[in-house]
Amino acid sequence: MTRSVLPGTLIAIAVLAAGFAVAFLVGRFPVSLADIVSVLWSKMTGGASGASPSVEVVILQVRGPRVLAAFLVGAALAVAGTAFQGLFRNPLVSPDILGASSGAALGAVLGIYFSLGVFAIQSFAFVGGLIAVTAVYMIGSAIRSRDPVLVLVLAGVVIGSLLGAGVGLVKYLADPYNQLPAMTFWLLGSLAATGVTDLIPLFGPVALGTLVLILLRFRMNVMSLPEEEARALGVAVGPLRIAIVAAATLVTSASVATAGIIGWVGLVVPHLARSLVGPDFARLLPVAAILGGGFLLFIDTIARTAAPVEIPLGILTAVIGTPFFIWLLASVSRTWS
Repeated sequence: MTRSVLPGTLIAIAVLAAGFAVAFLVGRFPVSLADIVSVLWSKMTGGASGASPSVEVVILQVRGPRVLAAFLVGAALAVAGTAFQGLFRNPLVSPDILGASSGAALGAVLGIYFSLGVFAIQSFAFVGGLIAVTAVYMIGSAIRSRDPVLVLVLAGVVIGSLLGAGVGLVKYLADPYNQLPAMTFWLLGSLAATGVTDLIPLFGPVALGTLVLILLRFRMNVMSLPEEEARALGVAVGPLRIAIVAAATLVTSASVATAGIIGWVGLVVPHLARSLVGPDFARLLPVAAILGGGFLLFIDTIARTAAPVEIPLGILTAVIGTPFFIWLLASVSRTWS
């Protein structure tokens, strides 16, 4: 690791550590750092902790699963956004702008509508996200334009609107007393109902998809070049593109199935990580995952403590992401001109 990369990596790790500390310590039930260390140490060693039983319940069963879920979801969305931006060579794309989040949301809402289990909901979400990204990419490839970036973004907006209409139709047909409130609250993005049982179906797809992307990190650097140059360097562009899209969509769909639609993380965090460690995916992917996890830990802490009623995560990330996107769009426009 070069001297220029080390400071950025340390900053990302510091953000993550601070996010974990704040997420565990801040809340309506007071918990001290000594209580956290005592409880975690007792679980690792099998001994008794000095904390009260109520504190153990808060740390291990209430905040613990939610904190881990926030880290996994934030890391997954950041990694997916980084992969999509590199694959499409477009700084404006992200899982939600390309339609992956909307497709996964439609699949998950259909799973809720049919009262399916967690695995089936995640499978529906994965298929929906994959279909959405494939449709956006095919439209962008089929329409020849002097401005392919604009075509890709507009295709994502169109497909996202169509999928949003599908979500609205399912909500209209849903049971207004049982299914509809659950769908509405879930679509706004929340980790309020996250428990220990939700971590396994979230961790498996996120770990698998992230591992695939990390293994492909050097080839992803080549994919940042024009397609003709990548082929000249001996890269099988077609299969590699399919693998990257599938892995990024897998982690996105798992996140959406667990926490609902949480936009802007996949757009904002990759740019922050790139400013810290540069564009090399061997360094960028791990730092983006660390920053994404820390970022969503802070957002989730604000969501559950800033008001008497919990604020949906999607609202808070939109408040931060919208001005960032406007600034980014203005920067890209100056570059084009």
